[in-house]
Amino acid sequence: MTRVLLISGSTREGSLHTAALRTAARFAPPEITTTRYEDLRHLPAFVPGELPTGPVAELRSLADAADAVLFSTPEYAGSLPGSLKNLLDWLVDGGDLGGKPAAWLSVVRPGLDDGARALLESVLDHAGARLLRPACVRIPLEMASIDSAGIVTDDRLHMALQDMLQALARALADSRPRPQPSWQAHSSVYPIVPDQGPTGRPFIWPGGVS
Repeated sequence: MTRVLLISGSTREGSLHTAALRTAARFAPPEITTTRYEDLRHLPAFVPGELPTGPVAELRSLADAADAVLFSTPEYAGSLPGSLKNLLDWLVDGGDLGGKPAAWLSVVRPGLDDGARALLESVLDHAGARLLRPACVRIPLEMASIDSAGIVTDDRLHMALQDMLQALARALADSRPRPQPSWQAHSSVYPIVPDQGPTGRPFIWPGGVS
């Protein structure tokens, strides 16, 4: 089972980005469990060296338990929202993103979030996270596509979410060490040849990766 943490960069009730991640939780494949982080607006300001307590400790616990992280964020003043940057500062300080696969989901037209995505990628790189570009997808959506339950009804998003979540799961499966077969461990006749794993072609969402 692959555990994916979903983080929206918006604190606004009814946000399109939050609705998209809520939809991701609804349409995740059976082999993937998702947790949506919902306390962004209650996270205290980052203080270097301060011990994590309360909301910060909970955030770090969620990040530590996750196998991968999926972000969706608006752009404010040409950059990341301050609340999301604050969250990332806490995670970077705690080393909670080191080695974790990460991806972003854009739900606006090209040119409306370039600054936010560029800074997000820069911070993830600084944190030592593994940005999986094949799992990064842009599906421009309209507010009218959100139903009364806060779920996006656009079928394109449903398909893209399943594909990108499966891409995260495949990346994790390919990076995990494979157990050595028992006959290799005990045989003195056959040489031990390390399993290099599959070398399948990378996933690409048709027309969706920017």
